[in-house]
Amino acid sequence: MTEKKYVLAIDQGTTSSRAILFNHSGEIVSVGQKEFTQIFPNPGWVEHDPVEIWESVRSVVADALQKAETNRHEIAAVGITNQRETTIVWDRNTGKPVYNALVWQDVRTGDIVREIADGDPLGTERYRQITGENVSTYPSATKIKWILDNVEGARERAEAGDLLFGTPDTWVLWNLTGGINGGVHATDVTNASRTLLMDVRTLTWREDICADFGIPTSMLPEIKSSSEIYGYGRKNGLLVDTPISGILGDQQAATFGQACFEKGMAKNTYGTGCFTLMNTGTEPVFSSNGLLTTVLYKLGDEAPVYALEGSIAVAGSLVQWLRDNLGMIATSSQIGELAASVEDNGGVYFVPAFSGLFAPYWRDEARGAIVGLTRYVTKGHIARAVEESTAFQSAEVLDAMNADAGVPLKELKVDGGMTHDDLLMQFQADISGCDVVRPSVVETTALGAAYAAGLAVGFWASTDDVIANWQEGKRWTPSMDASERDRTYRLWKKAVTRTFDWVDEDVK
Repeated sequence: MTEKKYVLAIDQGTTSSRAILFNHSGEIVSVGQKEFTQIFPNPGWVEHDPVEIWESVRSVVADALQKAETNRHEIAAVGITNQRETTIVWDRNTGKPVYNALVWQDVRTGDIVREIADGDPLGTERYRQITGENVSTYPSATKIKWILDNVEGARERAEAGDLLFGTPDTWVLWNLTGGINGGVHATDVTNASRTLLMDVRTLTWREDICADFGIPTSMLPEIKSSSEIYGYGRKNGLLVDTPISGILGDQQAATFGQACFEKGMAKNTYGTGCFTLMNTGTEPVFSSNGLLTTVLYKLGDEAPVYALEGSIAVAGSLVQWLRDNLGMIATSSQIGELAASVEDNGGVYFVPAFSGLFAPYWRDEARGAIVGLTRYVTKGHIARAVEESTAFQSAEVLDAMNADAGVPLKELKVDGGMTHDDLLMQFQADISGCDVVRPSVVETTALGAAYAAGLAVGFWASTDDVIANWQEGKRWTPSMDASERDRTYRLWKKAVTRTFDWVDEDVK
């Protein structure tokens, strides 16, 4: 029998799909990556083509295997991690989506939020003590309802049992395991906890909440743990008979890959958005400061582990906007150099509320603003304000976490592409008042999914192996004067208030 040398992680992200091969030491062996189309039909609307997503996954898997000069016989297991909340509805008989995927950033469902919230004295907190989430445009429930209400014939087909719903993990798993020919329709607890439809205590779908949204429960995938064998690769694919045995939503996967297994440990991932998660142990903690309660992971039959999460919609995508919409930089990597060309932000603050404001404000009517402009300001100052906005947003989330946890965070583990930017990471440490630590392997999202898959098949024995593999790469320590920190943070919060209440009924 061929030795099983690797675990393959499929990372289906917001702007690209990747496949990464890891060895037993948690080191990267090869990477396949492919961007796919971002679709913006109207202001605030964000869509993806599910067929293009699936094709990109197939392409990057082939690319990763070819680069490593290996095949399925040397792969012990496959893990999936994914953009969460993004909603795909497809026909179980044809495998064809009924509409484009509604991306987690999409805010078209504001009217649905108000309709559901106005029907209860608790308003947007109607389901928070059950699901861990407020009613907002963020979770999947409002997106499913929009598709059923707005796509001709969709509701009738759903009620007839012909339509399936899934976040991208479910869509990829279903296709990997056969699609219309016996594909497995399942998700894990971490992704299910982002739909507004799952009870975070019982880990089951709530039929009453589904009824409130008009969502037939027959559409919903089976909820499973984050680490178990869900099925095997289909016969006509590169991963035939390979176990698919790990699923984690991208931010939970990054937390797992960062070995945040102890209560109170936290990480921040810098990607399209920014997402901070803090391990709160085996009991869910419900925030009083605008954070989400989410399932962090569940390994097989073990008890689930929970987290508090602060979700920020726009981080790396703001750099992309500067590149693609304004042409201020040619490549995303140039942002750091441009920002470093000036000594400070020149009084400029950039609040990127392109999709409203997520944690800790949850203001879907907010829109982006650049404030503090004078004739002194150059593109270097704007670039610096862009970078600082990510750190400011993260600092506000950390403040909320400290308030909920009652204990100040001493150290923040970080990952994602933006962590290679020293200016940003130093500013993050300065404005947050705690050490910022980057691991030697920053692809922790894919690594977390690989670990979950490998643990299910015995490739790794326990989470002790994950801890042993984690290595510190670089550390940033706060050095900013306290009075300067307080001044610039105060101005940031002042800038945030300028984005509130922008969208009126006649403003889109």
